[in-house]
Amino acid sequence: MDSWNIAARLDELRAQGLWRELRPLDEANGAIVRSGGRKWVNFSSNDYLGLAASSQIRAALEEGVAKHGGGSGASRLVCGTHRAHLDLEEALADFKGTEAALTFNSGFAVALGAIPALVGPGDTIILDKLCHACLVDAARLSGGTIRVFPHNHLEKLERLLGTAKGRVLVVTESIFSMDGDAAPLREIVELKSKHGAWLMVDEAHAVGVLGPQGRGLAAELGVDQQIELHMGTLSKAFGLSGGYLAASRQVIDLLINRARSFIYTTAPPPHLAHAALTALNLLRGEQGSALRKALRRNAQALMPILRGSEVKAAILPLILGTEAAAMSASQTLNDAGYLVPCIRYPTVARGSARLRLTVSASHDMAQIDALKQTLKALPMDEPPQASAL
Repeated sequence: MDSWNIAARLDELRAQGLWRELRPLDEANGAIVRSGGRKWVNFSSNDYLGLAASSQIRAALEEGVAKHGGGSGASRLVCGTHRAHLDLEEALADFKGTEAALTFNSGFAVALGAIPALVGPGDTIILDKLCHACLVDAARLSGGTIRVFPHNHLEKLERLLGTAKGRVLVVTESIFSMDGDAAPLREIVELKSKHGAWLMVDEAHAVGVLGPQGRGLAAELGVDQQIELHMGTLSKAFGLSGGYLAASRQVIDLLINRARSFIYTTAPPPHLAHAALTALNLLRGEQGSALRKALRRNAQALMPILRGSEVKAAILPLILGTEAAAMSASQTLNDAGYLVPCIRYPTVARGSARLRLTVSASHDMAQIDALKQTLKALPMDEPPQASAL
């Protein structure tokens, strides 16, 4: 008898409506993706500013390859650090207003490296219930005591802070990846300061989108200088891949020596760092401001059909409830020429399956209006719901 029961486990996923499979694409160019002779307008990408397919980023990648070649060859502690990585980290630190920054292969790697390097057994990690899986996994890996507060529930957070032991790290996102709502960062900063805790904020879905020069929600609210650990990604508004942590010089030095996902992996290709510096300069400048204005216009245009009121970020959930309803709606949109993912358990709680629509500065108003008409025709038992900021 097969003790692994792989076939049975796959059948169970299918029966529960939780089966997933990879979707091959022949081409992804801005707001349009193509596969097998068909094309779709892409409302699933986190490429919020449309930089991934931009001529500037393509040129920067080509320039980076010509200057630095392909891969890095080894860990940065083994064969040296390319100047491109150092230049990018210096610019990221300046961008986030910190003493230093360190780049990783992905945002997931940032969390897995940073949290276990900073806290451990005898310490306490307090997470928002809706924190991304990488933050949850990193907290588990640390060996520290994990406490979870209901989403954005400040009273529960304060109670947990009052009983926490050892070094205490509060972890939250600024813009949450599945609901698109915002953390009450001003209040969280006040609470962590009152109790002598540190705060780690993942700004993956806010950097490039919110705040002065696209510096994120913390900068928009004026609390960025009161946050110890600024986590971010290069794979969303930057249009590339990778992640970073911006913090004090001492914290970054500790991560260089203790973060296993930094130490024991080949460094990101230097040409990506070269291109990421170009992307950072773009989103900090006038072009970035124009792209954020276009993004806000597109998001506001789509909100009425979702029954939302105000939106700052680019994530617009349409909560349908059951897995079957969400899968059916996603397929209807697919058939109509729109790529909109169905998000189900375990990514979100049972009973809150949804369509996760994301808008980009690269969408035009004709595409937005056509999607709105298709959404109006979807069969729904209850009014659509959307998180408002």
